[in-house]
Amino acid sequence: MQIAVLGAGSMGHGIAQVSAMAGHDVVLRDIEEEFVKDGLEGIRTNLQGGVDRDKLSEDEMEAALERIEGTTDLAEAVDDADLVVEAVPEDMDLKQEVFADVEEATGEDTIIASNTSSLSVTEMASALEHPERAVGLHFFNPPHIMDLVEIVIAEQTDDRTEEFAVDYVRGIEKEDVVVRDTAGFATSRLGLALGLEAIRMVEQGVASPADIDEGMEIGYGHPMGPLELTDHVGLDVRLHIAEHLREELGERFKPPQSLRRKVRAGNLGKKTGEGYYVWEDGERVGMSGEWGADE
Repeated sequence: MQIAVLGAGSMGHGIAQVSAMAGHDVVLRDIEEEFVKDGLEGIRTNLQGGVDRDKLSEDEMEAALERIEGTTDLAEAVDDADLVVEAVPEDMDLKQEVFADVEEATGEDTIIASNTSSLSVTEMASALEHPERAVGLHFFNPPHIMDLVEIVIAEQTDDRTEEFAVDYVRGIEKEDVVVRDTAGFATSRLGLALGLEAIRMVEQGVASPADIDEGMEIGYGHPMGPLELTDHVGLDVRLHIAEHLREELGERFKPPQSLRRKVRAGNLGKKTGEGYYVWEDGERVGMSGEWGADE
């Protein structure tokens, strides 16, 4: 298929990468050349890591890269696309604008998907003349490693679009779960509840971030603890989702004060070098604040 991915950040370029690795032709689009360049470089870095770990061959890497091109032109990106996946920031007005712009530049058969982790796909679809082609494809970070894609069925999504989404996800060798479009869907809602409670436990001095995370990793088999995951996702993103779910679902999603304080201070997690942990060159080197160095 021909696939357009809008947004070249960590999620966007990851979606472009897994699509190209499955044999699809992909156009990666962002609003500035620098963003596109960084996204393409991120794909190359990820693929080279796979080669270094003997997960794929040099030939497979080069073949995937040849199937990906970048652009800043939206019309060029979505021209002849069978599927468009938006991976722009979590802002409803922006996502609706992108949906409408995509519809104007594509044919009626093009499926328009959002990678949102919590916002209403039904509301996004309301910006379309043909909302039945809208669907949520919630990839997990990083998309080239995480196996799950949550397929979110909006109120307007028709059977053809749902079947298309399932076939696409299985075709890129990911596992799918299909959920109704409700606040936080299934995974973000449960994941956020766990993350917020872990933050409250740190505030209350129950245990250090590292010990809480290790308890969930060893005791429950989680690949990454909720506090380290919060640092990976971004504390600002977690706060934004918590505020949205609080509005939709009630006070149980009220953001803890330490989360608000860290976001105000610019300590947003791995991307800024500090969140609940301290990060250097992408590696966890210690815990933030009173907890000091990692044990």
